[in-house]
Amino acid sequence: MGLFDPFRRKQPEPEPASHSGYYSLHDGLGEDPAYDEWDARLDEVDRRLSGEHDSGGTYRLQREPRGAERWWQRAYWRDRRKRWWAGRIIAAALALFVLLVAWLAITAPLNKSLQPIAPPMVTLLAADGTPIARNGAVTDEPVVVSDLPPHVVEAFMAIEDRRFYDHWGVDPRGVARAVFMGVGGGSTITQQLAKFTFLTPEQTLTRKAREMLIAFWLESWLTKNEILARYLSNAYFGDNVYGLRAASMHFFYRRPENLTVSQAAMLAGLVQAPSRFNPVKHYDRAERRRLMVVDAMVAAGYLSEAEAQRLRPPALDVRLKSDLPTGTYFADWALPEARERTSGGYARQTLTTTLDSRLQSIARVVTGRPELRGAQVALVAMRPNGEVVAMIGGTDYGKSTFNRATQAKRQPGSTFKLFVYLAALRAGWDPDDRIANTAIEEGSYRPKNSRERYSESLTLREAFAQSSNVAAVRLFGEVGSEAVIETARDLGVTSALAEGDPSLALGTSTMSLLELTAAYAGVAANRYPVDPHAFAREEPNWWDRLWDGSDTLSGRVHSDMEDMLRHAINQGTGRAAMLPGPNFGKTGTTQDNRDALFVGYANDLVVGVWIGNDDNSPLDGISGGGLPAQIWKDFMRQAGGASGAPRANPTERADPGGPVEPQDVPELEDIPFEDGSRLRFEDGEMIYSTDVEGVDLDLRVGEDGMRVDSQRFEEVRRRAEEATRERIEREEERMRERYEAERQRLEEQER
Repeated sequence: MGLFDPFRRKQPEPEPASHSGYYSLHDGLGEDPAYDEWDARLDEVDRRLSGEHDSGGTYRLQREPRGAERWWQRAYWRDRRKRWWAGRIIAAALALFVLLVAWLAITAPLNKSLQPIAPPMVTLLAADGTPIARNGAVTDEPVVVSDLPPHVVEAFMAIEDRRFYDHWGVDPRGVARAVFMGVGGGSTITQQLAKFTFLTPEQTLTRKAREMLIAFWLESWLTKNEILARYLSNAYFGDNVYGLRAASMHFFYRRPENLTVSQAAMLAGLVQAPSRFNPVKHYDRAERRRLMVVDAMVAAGYLSEAEAQRLRPPALDVRLKSDLPTGTYFADWALPEARERTSGGYARQTLTTTLDSRLQSIARVVTGRPELRGAQVALVAMRPNGEVVAMIGGTDYGKSTFNRATQAKRQPGSTFKLFVYLAALRAGWDPDDRIANTAIEEGSYRPKNSRERYSESLTLREAFAQSSNVAAVRLFGEVGSEAVIETARDLGVTSALAEGDPSLALGTSTMSLLELTAAYAGVAANRYPVDPHAFAREEPNWWDRLWDGSDTLSGRVHSDMEDMLRHAINQGTGRAAMLPGPNFGKTGTTQDNRDALFVGYANDLVVGVWIGNDDNSPLDGISGGGLPAQIWKDFMRQAGGASGAPRANPTERADPGGPVEPQDVPELEDIPFEDGSRLRFEDGEMIYSTDVEGVDLDLRVGEDGMRVDSQRFEEVRRRAEEATRERIEREEERMRERYEAERQRLEEQER
């Protein structure tokens, strides 16, 4: 049976001869009319026989006339001719196409083609107005085709789509030329707009089909000039520049309405391969491409040969340069929120963050320690309300953009004991209540204290200060994992916490340093949870506070918790972080010294410090009470307790352009530097303001020479001497600790 046999109409069987297959046994009976009637009936049976056998070898009777069949029955469709099927398939395809175009017209966001295809440039400023990072594409306002000189439009049409005004989104000639001659990609300007506005750059037949469908849809809802304007306003020209207006300003520093023929031809040539033909890096390639565009304009009749001969290579005028980095650890973290705050459109925007450039500079200095010996370090400093004022995500952003303050999930070690002891206080325990500090010798989990130091019992205050592991696990068992996890959740911890696991008391769960520091900020502010943020927020009024979902600790619980945090610094494992004034904090060291942390607060600053290796290998002699505590103390001392009032909502200004360009500062007389220093001019004097050892110092240069405030200079000298003396004392203390440790080791060996 052939492939299409089921679709062919059956030809009627030839009518058999009279009495076919029938032989009279009684010739003498004559021509009785009863035999004729019998023969007619047999002929009817023969006509109804299909002539085909079923699986059982018997004849199958021919189907009933078509009028008796229904459309859901198989027999209704079986004997249709191929022509009948082909006509209906084509009609169905056309109907489906119309339905798809109508569906796109109703549901697809047509205004998406009016939006930039890449996020526009956003410049982030520190709280004092110092630019810190610039990220995003260089964009500008859309162009209007009627405002452009004819040669600008003709240059793009000549090289990209000469028949733009003659086709309906898809050019059959262009497709045929691309298929049979291998010239060009066959995509019209409308298809290119559909591709980079609605689709991904994948090279597949499915994507090409969708591209054509969207092109038809665009042509049915937009005018040709609207399509061309949207194409020119979104095309990529290289150097992170999108759109004709931004490209003309970037490469020639002139508006597109004022482009010459030669300049327009060079820009039109960039669209095919922006990086390869970038005139800033490869001017010779861009010039050869420009000549191809000019030849195409001549071939299309837009230019005469004489006009083309008179054209000269255009000179570049690139002025818009930026020395700002595209990202920092803080900027990368703040950028998603910045995008949410910016309004849609092509305009560049500037946002002021909560980052304190002075504190960020201090953080960079105190974390640049040779004692790290190749380990990574992270630091987060925030106000108790969650405003992040400094962030270090690693030792070198240039080598690794991975933010160890916000992205890394590491064990918090004993800093997690905050939640265990706070849960106990909320359950009615008192800092003076005692808990066993003997070794745990039963059960499957048997934690040990550092250096295996045990005693009969300790008060909760002493156990927290000495960071007793066995006491924390016993307290965890008394309070219950549910209460501890609930306390952590209340303080804003969202990372996974294993319920019923006693090792959770020692910080075996993982979380980010930012998450952990925010939890301590909740205790510092006695208002939780604290949401770390990079942009200032308005302080809520009493009504908003009533309904914002925040909570507070009771006066007794908060006072007792701060008492234990203070005891941990002044008399416990965090003595290396002790400050002259009130200070609160906790050390943390994970198993085999893989992570070392110190988190605490003082002087309206909550700071978390982490040290570790990216491969999770053990640290070389670094514990939470050592280098992290010292970094924390140095940061707090140099910060000097300076606290800035919450700023108003971020302002949006024109794009600064660069760190020392006039747009960055209100006036030319006030110029900020990256390290937080400033240079200004007042009454004919040049004043250089900087910070030395936490003292603001002004260096004045005028007609009378150089002057400096003697009292402030003396304060700087005094603080420098104090810093030197403290470093000497710290080194002596370190030597005494090493001597004591060595003496104890020798005594243990002698035993």
